[in-house]
Amino acid sequence: MARRLPKKDVVIIGLGWTGSLLAHELTDAGLEVVAIERGPWRDTSTDFSPTQDPDELRYGVRLDLFLRPAQETFTLRHNTGQNALPIRWPGAFIVGNGVGGAGVHWNGHTWRFLESDFVLKSHLSQRYGAGAMPEDMQVEDWGITYNDLEPYYDKFEYISGTSGRAGNIKGQLQPGGNPFEGPRSRGYPLPPLKDTAPTALFAKTANEMGYHAFPRPAGNASEAYVNPLGIAMGPCTYCGFCERFGCGNYSKASPQANVLPVLMRKSNFSVRTESEVLHINKDASGTRATGVTFVDTSGQEWEQPADIVLVCAYGLHNVRMMLLSGIGTPYDPKTGEGTVGRNYAYQSAGAAGLLFEGKRFNPFVGAGSLGQCIDDFNGDNFDHTGLGFFGGASITTSNYHGRPIASSANRAPGAPAWGSAWKKQVSSTYQNSSAVAGQGSVYSYRDKYLDLDPVYKDRYGRPLLRMTFDWHENEKKMTRFIAQKCAEIGKAMGAKHVTPRSIPDHFNVVPYQSTHNTGGAIMGSDPKRSAVNRYLQSWDVHNVFVVGASAFPQNAGYNPTGTVGALALMAADAIRNEYLKNPGPLVQA
Repeated sequence: MARRLPKKDVVIIGLGWTGSLLAHELTDAGLEVVAIERGPWRDTSTDFSPTQDPDELRYGVRLDLFLRPAQETFTLRHNTGQNALPIRWPGAFIVGNGVGGAGVHWNGHTWRFLESDFVLKSHLSQRYGAGAMPEDMQVEDWGITYNDLEPYYDKFEYISGTSGRAGNIKGQLQPGGNPFEGPRSRGYPLPPLKDTAPTALFAKTANEMGYHAFPRPAGNASEAYVNPLGIAMGPCTYCGFCERFGCGNYSKASPQANVLPVLMRKSNFSVRTESEVLHINKDASGTRATGVTFVDTSGQEWEQPADIVLVCAYGLHNVRMMLLSGIGTPYDPKTGEGTVGRNYAYQSAGAAGLLFEGKRFNPFVGAGSLGQCIDDFNGDNFDHTGLGFFGGASITTSNYHGRPIASSANRAPGAPAWGSAWKKQVSSTYQNSSAVAGQGSVYSYRDKYLDLDPVYKDRYGRPLLRMTFDWHENEKKMTRFIAQKCAEIGKAMGAKHVTPRSIPDHFNVVPYQSTHNTGGAIMGSDPKRSAVNRYLQSWDVHNVFVVGASAFPQNAGYNPTGTVGALALMAADAIRNEYLKNPGPLVQA
């Protein structure tokens, strides 16, 4: 029997980037807010102290900061003709656990999507014809434009202390920036990170080839900084331990470094950690949420009543929570009807591994988002006529870590994989290896979706989320094209060995690839084709907002965090200034 708690104005499921941003904005509006977080409390001074040496085995290999399959996992199949099986160890993607969520362990890539990404279906149809896209491709417009989101991109970049060089300020192209980006209202709050030898070599080579190199926007502070909330960040020390690690210097953007120091001092905010929300509760009509039910570590169930429910967990968990709570109609790939679970997508990769001779790249001197990029082959920045695919990738040479265990995988083609000869090879390649890597788009298809597994359940008896996903020919062709472009740049950089790599014939859940899972509760302007409206408000239950990459109708050739942060701030603005005045649908169906 669940015990009932005092009612709050807002209950938030998950306290990562989106949860902390929304909590800050809504407590500023005077609302009583409680966040319920499945994982433990994490704080910079106690959990990521700079006096504690980074432990690659603990964090990088054994994944100390990440969700364990015993807590929650997923099942996977390539198509509807297969039986899905559980993912029993984090592989292709690794999901954060605890306060801060993925904001703790990310590298800090802080991108804005391209203008055309937000109107992709319309854009491709107008440029190439409506019949040019594969019949089963199910891309959508977002229901918003880049210009709608630009003020919130700007706000997130200034809250998180983003380092970079603007390429387009109010329509004026800026030297050394990204000429393909949409116009921004002002430059980044901090200058770009300092280049290292491989990133400088890439930029020089790419520019000589006629491309347009620019520093990758980074959630790693290039200088000391105080954000608009009054929170101070320290300058990045280029330690090379961003990915899979917390930052002890307050240099990497995170909820802990940029929001929580202010949020946790507010009397109208509270958080319950190590408490898992089981489902969202609804009234008898099924059109209004009344709060959530969660369970604590003792097994006691609690009911938390609230006027507004914000679903701010990881994107995959957001979709599962909607399905478990009966909010929205589950997607049916046979009929194409239903919205929850629709348009699941991922991130693709085309790259070239590089081995040089006589270099001293010092890979241990790095930062999570330190890199030089080109966007000449991203999105629809290049003509796709006759190529046989759509989409593209941001192409980068980065210097983000030199971790010994991870770096031991770098070796020349045909080199031994074990023994004394392998050890000699590792010592030789450590200083001489680099890469040119493309992070590519993945578009949505009718047969790739999320639903509840009919067989496998979690420790509370709830169905696991089932993923039906495999690579399509469009992404295979695109990543082969990108890998070839990467190889051309690598050869021009002077690498002795260049090894192109693209996605395989079938998706493999075992090797790590990317924790950029998107879709399943997508936004849009048509309630028959989207689960939430432009403000991330459920079409079916108006006081439920679903915030995260689950809202992406398809994935672009960038990391999602900058766009997720901007969407969260846009939703917060709509709740504060529109919904609270007149609770109900913000967009009429």
